[in-house]
Amino acid sequence: MTVKVVTDSTADLPESAIRELGITVVPVYVRFGETVYRDGVDINQDEFYQRLQESPVHPTTSQPSPADFADVYRKLSKETDALVSIHVTSKLSGTHNSALQGKEMIDTKCHIEVVDSLSVSMGLGLIAIAAARVARAGESLPRVMEEARQSIRQLRVLALLDTLKYLLQGGRIGRARALLGSLLNVKPLLTMQDGELSPVGLTRTRSKGIERLFDWVKNSLDIHELAIVHSTTPGEADSLKERIASFLDLKKIHLSRLGPALGVYGGPGTLILALIDKMTDTGQELSGVKPLKKRIHLPSVRIAKPGL
Repeated sequence: MTVKVVTDSTADLPESAIRELGITVVPVYVRFGETVYRDGVDINQDEFYQRLQESPVHPTTSQPSPADFADVYRKLSKETDALVSIHVTSKLSGTHNSALQGKEMIDTKCHIEVVDSLSVSMGLGLIAIAAARVARAGESLPRVMEEARQSIRQLRVLALLDTLKYLLQGGRIGRARALLGSLLNVKPLLTMQDGELSPVGLTRTRSKGIERLFDWVKNSLDIHELAIVHSTTPGEADSLKERIASFLDLKKIHLSRLGPALGVYGGPGTLILALIDKMTDTGQELSGVKPLKKRIHLPSVRIAKPGL
C-alpha cells in the first residue's frame, strides 16, 4: 500500500498540492473570544484577516487535540499500513506532541511515524510535499522518511514582517525579542534557526525588505523547490514570483497564503519565502543575509503562554 502523509494546517499548503498528492491536513484551532474555528474549515483567510484587524479581541490558537490525530490515524489506517505525520516545529507549538499522543491512543497495525519539521508555514509545507511525492511514487516507509529528513536539512526560510506586534501579542516572539526596541520604524527579517524564530536583519522600508528577499533567493545555489507565502498582499507575491521566474523554472515555485493559524502571529503584510536548496544543510549561514550581531536592549516584556 502507498504510504500516506499527514500534516497540520500551519503548513499553508495550496489546495492543489493537497489534492494532487493526497495529503491529509489536520486543522489547528483559532479562537476569537468565545468562538472557536477550525483553521481552513470554519474560517477562511479573507474572513480571518478582516476579523483580525476589526476585532477588539486578539485571537489565540491551540493545537489539534490528541483525539483529533487519533481519529485521522484511525481512518487512514484502513487505507494504508504506513503513515508519516509531519508537523510544525515543536519549539513553538504543542502540535507535534499532540500527534505523538494521538498515535498512542489507537490500536492498529499501521506503522505511524511522527516528524518534527523544525519549521513553519510552507517550510513545513515543502517537507510534506517532498515526502508525499515519494510516497505517491510507491516508495517504502524508510524511503519516505529519508526524503522528509533530507528536506528538513536542506530547508531554509526567510520572512518579512510589517511589524512584530502580532508575534508579541501571540507569545511567539522567541529570539526575535531582540528586535522589539526598533519595532516602530523598521521591517524585521526573520528566519527559522533550530526550530525557533530568529532575527537576521532589519530594513527601513518594505520595498527594501522585498529586495532582500529577492536577493536571498538569487544568491541561493541550487534551488530544488521554492514557496512564496503572503498574508494580505497578493500583488507583491505575484510580482516576486515573476521576478524569481526569470531565473527559476516556474514549475518549482509554489504560491500560497498564510492561513489563520499563523496569521495570528504574522499579521497583515507578512511575506515568507521557503526553499529547499540541494547545496545547503542545517546550520549554514543564509546566503545574502547577515545575522544580527548586536542585541537591542529593551524593557521587560510580558510574553503570553504559547497555545498553538
